[in-house]
This record gives sequence, C-alpha cells and structure tokens, in this order.
Amino acid sequence: MRVSILTISDSVSSGKSEDRSGPAVAQRCRDLGWQVVSTAQHADDRGSIESFLKQTADSRSVDLILTTGGTGLGPRDVTPEATAAVIERTIPGFPERMRAAGAAKTPRAILSRGAAGIRGTTIIINLPGSPAGAVESLDVIANLLPHSVDVLHGHHHS
Repeated sequence: MRVSILTISDSVSSGKSEDRSGPAVAQRCRDLGWQVVSTAQHADDRGSIESFLKQTADSRSVDLILTTGGTGLGPRDVTPEATAAVIERTIPGFPERMRAAGAAKTPRAILSRGAAGIRGTTIIINLPGSPAGAVESLDVIANLLPHSVDVLHGHHHS
C-alpha cells in the first residue's frame, strides 16, 4: 500500500518546532510493510491543506493519505473541514473507531474532529496531532486499511 503523510502544524511548517508526529506515523506505516511515498508539512491553512489533498489524491500515486494535526477545537484546527471539502464519499467508521478506542485511554479523545473519506481511488484519514495519539489511532484501523484499498480499487469483498 502506498501512503502519503501530511503533518499539519503552524509551528512545524514555520520551522519553530520539530515534526514528531509525521515521522512516527511514517515509521509505523513502514513497520506495517506499507510504502511511504511522500511526507510533507503544511500550516493550519484550509486552502493549502485542500490543495495538497486534491493534488496528491488526483495524482493516483498513493492509495492512502494520512494527515496528522489540526483536528482539535482550536480556532486554526481546520483539517476536517479541508478534508470534507475534497472528499467525494465519507467513511465515518474510521474516525468513530479511533475516537472510541482513544476514549478508553483518555476522555479527551472524543474532542477529536478527525474525518475520513474517499477521493477518486485514494482514502484520506485525519489522525490526531500528538505522536502517540496519531500512531495509536492508526493502529486501531490499520488491519482494515489494506482490504479497504483493495475494495476501493475494484477487488471483490472476501
């Protein structure tokens, strides 16, 4: 499975802080045997996020785009809105499952507004911004993703 990872953070994109979430998610993807095709960092800017998601999905060079960050309640947390603007179909079960599993560890997990959906033949999933939250959320749904990509690409359910 080919994956692109987008870290969304004003401080990371401006060089004021180190990206820890993107590399943690990339390492977990590699551990799962997935190919990390690209990684990028963008500010919490809806237009920039939408542009990246559209361009990456429409290139058909990846099966999955994982974003990390921008899913909270802060005034600049716009990742779910950017995702909703570019997806063609939603996949509500992924964020529901991630929030439920996260809430078992910390009640604040239900405050995540992460979304998931499909654009063309690419699945887009918003992960939380903390390294631990991002990897734990990915782990909750990781076993479903290869099958999801296969079905999206026209393979039959088995």
